[in-house]
Amino acid sequence: MHTITRSLILLFVMSALAMCQTSGDGDDDDDAGGDIWQPAPGTSWQWQLSGAVDASFDVAMYDIDLFENDATTIQALQADGRVVICYFSAGSFEDWREDAVEFPPDALGAPLDDWEGEWWLDIADETVRQIMTARLDLAAAKGCDGVEPDNMDGYANDNGLGLSADDQLDYNRFIAEQAHARGLSVGLKNDVDQLDNLVENFDWALNEECHVYDECELYDAFIEAGKAVFNAEYVDEWADAEALAAELCGAYPELDTIIKEWDLTARRLACE
Repeated sequence: MHTITRSLILLFVMSALAMCQTSGDGDDDDDAGGDIWQPAPGTSWQWQLSGAVDASFDVAMYDIDLFENDATTIQALQADGRVVICYFSAGSFEDWREDAVEFPPDALGAPLDDWEGEWWLDIADETVRQIMTARLDLAAAKGCDGVEPDNMDGYANDNGLGLSADDQLDYNRFIAEQAHARGLSVGLKNDVDQLDNLVENFDWALNEECHVYDECELYDAFIEAGKAVFNAEYVDEWADAEALAAELCGAYPELDTIIKEWDLTARRLACE
């Protein structure tokens, strides 16, 4: 079953790439070259991982789920002038994903706190890495401009696998290298303790609640490199969004901060 699934993925990738090649220069090579999206600070964005994508926001970038959206949705956003980033978890196993059967049981570590059906992954496991490169193939096949690999800081959590900081650096660089090899922009998600070590490998960064955790200033390395830092701050009730924006939007204006709900619906309030 493993071999059949892998073959089907590769077949889908090859056929989709042949149908959906949209390079502005008409080049047909795989060289990442200078075509990889590297946004500067001040880039507007929308982040929606649940529900049908609301394409009405006038922003430069949409960050949407890789598995839950098809190439048609991605192409429609791009036709409106949006850059499309595709989200997937690179550091955790999610039991509802279509490729969940591919993961070896011994590569699963401790469950993630507060996230049902999700476990930390052994990021040194070769099969895990093969699955992640298949996900990057899928992102390229669907026409994503880039990817947002999540859970890139397992070593800093109670992962149950004994992951080290060196394990994490090696894996994060592996993901970035593999994304770039496919012409995909790639962002560093959280992993604040390794920002200085990884700024050269990633095209932008995405943080959750840097104001809450008092870690916004740690992103100076990305800002000084001219790379955007997308930040999301959460509210439990949408009625509180404007009050939160009034409280924090004046701080760290170099970051591109939006207010969101925890389930990442279409609702969005941006710090202008």
